[in-house]
Amino acid sequence: MSRYKKLTLLHSNDMHGAFFPETRDGVPTGGMALLSGCVSRIREEEENVLYCIAGDMFLGSVIDAEFKGLSTIEIVNLLSPDVVTVGNHEADYGLAHLLFLEKCALFPVINANLCVKATGARLFSPHYVAEVGGMKVLFIGILTEEVLNETKKDALISSAIEIEDALTQIGRICNAYNPIDVDLTVLLTHIGFEEDKKLASALDPAWSVDLIVGGHSHTTIDAPAVVNGIPVAQAGFGTSQLGRFDLVVDTEKNRLESWSWQRLPIDELHCAPDREIETLLAGYKTRTDDKYCRVVTRFAHPLAHPARNRETQLGDLFSDALAESLGLDLMLLASGSIRSETLGPVVLFADLLEAFPFDDEVFLLRLQGKTLRKMLRHVLREEAFSNAHTEFYQVSRGFSLVWNRKTGDFESLRLKGREIEDEDVLTVGLQTYHWDNAPDFFGVSRDELTALSPARPISTSCRDVIDEYLSVRRLLDRKGSGRLKIREA
Repeated sequence: MSRYKKLTLLHSNDMHGAFFPETRDGVPTGGMALLSGCVSRIREEEENVLYCIAGDMFLGSVIDAEFKGLSTIEIVNLLSPDVVTVGNHEADYGLAHLLFLEKCALFPVINANLCVKATGARLFSPHYVAEVGGMKVLFIGILTEEVLNETKKDALISSAIEIEDALTQIGRICNAYNPIDVDLTVLLTHIGFEEDKKLASALDPAWSVDLIVGGHSHTTIDAPAVVNGIPVAQAGFGTSQLGRFDLVVDTEKNRLESWSWQRLPIDELHCAPDREIETLLAGYKTRTDDKYCRVVTRFAHPLAHPARNRETQLGDLFSDALAESLGLDLMLLASGSIRSETLGPVVLFADLLEAFPFDDEVFLLRLQGKTLRKMLRHVLREEAFSNAHTEFYQVSRGFSLVWNRKTGDFESLRLKGREIEDEDVLTVGLQTYHWDNAPDFFGVSRDELTALSPARPISTSCRDVIDEYLSVRRLLDRKGSGRLKIREA
């Protein structure tokens, strides 16, 4: 028997409820039925195949929101991945609900570094050993710190859990399982592509990690990065593409001998749809259409949100809706809470829900100009431009700034055409998640944020405010420029 064995490793990440295909150049592209058809075809064509998902199955779909992830679990059960790691958005319905959903999954859900503070007990199975073709493949799940930020909404849970050091956990597991003749070790992460590369550079070669398959940063690559001898890959986001490693494994030396990688398109030109998943999705769609297919408004033309680290048309509109409706001087609307690249011109409630799935409260803060300046200086640090997944904010009408990347400071910071002075007092709105994590996201202390008065909720639903604002207006338009001017370094 040959010591060298072939293994095909397929991977997806950040699917975000992208259940249905979209038509691109006349061709249906993406969707769970076509993705399942592609995975099934490769499983039939190749002898040894494993399929993994690197987190964030949830959020972004009306169906997912209506059934709080249960629909997604049922659909992914039919997709039949061999292993899935926890992403930060898996906790959006609450950590307790996630633990319930994990029990409904017919596939292993792993994470090694989300632990109970008091005992160090892990909340999920830290790893999974898949056996295929006489090989043992060890998967270890690693998560981003952001899931802990999300749980701060729940005071009891946030005081009981923590993120353990990833390197420590990886070392412990590799040391424990290398002796049982593991042939290949894969880190299945949800920490972002740049963080994956940093992690790869810090790994001890004695741990024999062979691959890192990741998610979170929605990074589309043409080829894996190779760091410390370890290939690092990610497959963009959604269901329109699939990563494929073709590996040769040395089962005597228990290591990766050679590899190739490609990004596969998921469309009707390359895949046949899975009819069982189509039927299941049709049933869910029928149950949600009556509730979600009312027309909210019509824009003058489609409005775009192409990137989270710049001002956008949708960002302008949604921040205006909240600031004007709630009487704020400034709404700092998180760019990451807008999940669609375009919306309109006809806007159904289902479209709005998918574009803006978060339904946080809005907190009112009374801030001095010097505090706001310090907050925005932190937001606009150089990382905001080198890392498209960092926290960034859209601003409402009447507020503008000019930021110079070369000097790392403001050229101007204005409200209604007047420069904001240090002692000026402004009313500023933040979503719950961003208020809960304000010291991390803005680089200011709680004491600074509440120096003038305590923060208080002024609306229980961002989405209700935006929905009402849009529903009584027609042919809305925004430029998506002029408020946040960035002078390049």
